[in-house]
Order: sequence, then C-alpha cells, then structure tokens
Amino acid sequence: MIAWLDHTLRFPPVDTALRDPEGLLAAGGDLHPQRILAAYRLGIFPWFMPGEPILWWSPDPRMVLHTAELHVPRSLAKVLRNHAYEVRFDSAFAEVLAGCAAPRDAHGATWITDEMRAAYLALHHGGHAHSAECWIDGQLAGGLYGVAIGRMFYGESMFARQADASKIAFVHLVRWLAQQGVTLIDCQMHTAHLARFGARPIPRQRFVEHLQQACATGPLPERWQYHYRSEPDA
Repeated sequence: MIAWLDHTLRFPPVDTALRDPEGLLAAGGDLHPQRILAAYRLGIFPWFMPGEPILWWSPDPRMVLHTAELHVPRSLAKVLRNHAYEVRFDSAFAEVLAGCAAPRDAHGATWITDEMRAAYLALHHGGHAHSAECWIDGQLAGGLYGVAIGRMFYGESMFARQADASKIAFVHLVRWLAQQGVTLIDCQMHTAHLARFGARPIPRQRFVEHLQQACATGPLPERWQYHYRSEPDA
C-alpha cells in the first residue's frame, strides 16, 4: 500500500517506496509549486499518465550524472566543433516545455499533461525551473528543462527536432552547471541515452544525503544568462 497525500506538504519517508513498481511512494495531492519543491528536496518527483492520479516516486537506486564525469561521445564532440548552432538558457522555456510534451508515439500519449505544464511554467516564473535550448538557423531545434534548488539540478525532459540538438544543449548545460558549483544532476531513472553521457546509478540514501547539502547551498540566479554561438572549425 502507498500513502495518499492530504492538503499538507508532508510526504512519507522515501524508504517506504514500493519495489514493484520500483520507487512508487505516494499518490494524490496537487502540483502546486511549493509541493513539487518540497518533494524534490526529499528526493521525490511526480510522474503519471493521463487518467491516473498524481503519483510520486523515489526509486532506488537513483540515476545521476556527476558533472565532473560528463562523457561526450566522439561523434557528438565533432558536431560540437564543426556545426553551426546557438545555445541559450531561459530564452524559450514555454516552447521547450511544449516540445517535450509533444506526443512521441502513435497513440499520442504524453506524461507532460496540461496540468503538469502549468505547474512547471509556474516554477519557471518563480525562478526555479529552467531551460537549455539549441537553436539552428534561428529556429528552436531542441532542448531540455529541469528544476534547480540551491546547487542541485533535477533534469526532467528533453526533445529534439533536429539530430543532436538536445544533446548539444545538454552538454552546454552540464558544463555550465559545473562552473556554478553544481556537482550532481538528478536523472531520475536509468536510460541508455543518459548512460552514454556518464550517468550512473547510486543508492537512494547517498542521493538523499547529497540533496541535504546541495539544496541548502546558496541558490543559482532566478534567470540564467547564457548565450553561445558556435564557430565551426570546418
């Protein structure tokens, strides 16, 4: 059995999460920004499909990327050097969110519902959610968004309309976050895509211990100023 949340911002202990399905902790509540932020600080995130109640998760192990361990595949490094593109942060958050919410299968299913989009737009307006965008020929070609608390970044979703666009934005974001003192990025669940960049699982307890320090460290700016224009070698 899992807990059903009430009107308070309290969550059950993460070590009470189910093993099947892995990490399911609680249901119900709402997507008010303060509830989402309270969840992230504890190592919990919302994820649910249309027609389901709001579900809250804290899997063990947790997929993370240590920013110092970023691995850029050789083929992508060549793209970064030789292709013309721009990378910006926070210049088109709503458009990135819409791109990530676009259906990705024949059934038109997406977990980024209108309710979820409204919640993360509110977090962005409050200075907590941010986007990294890749622009090619003046058009948004791909990007990703996530949430920052203190010196902790929680990745949420990415999309691409052109090959490698989201990967380009991701590499720039990870390198920039490392410069700002962010040492760990939450990737939530294992994917082969993120593993290729050096992401790996760690025990949930160690992840939660890191959060306690990172979230309490001085916050990043509410609006991120970053603009990079590539100068291809060839």
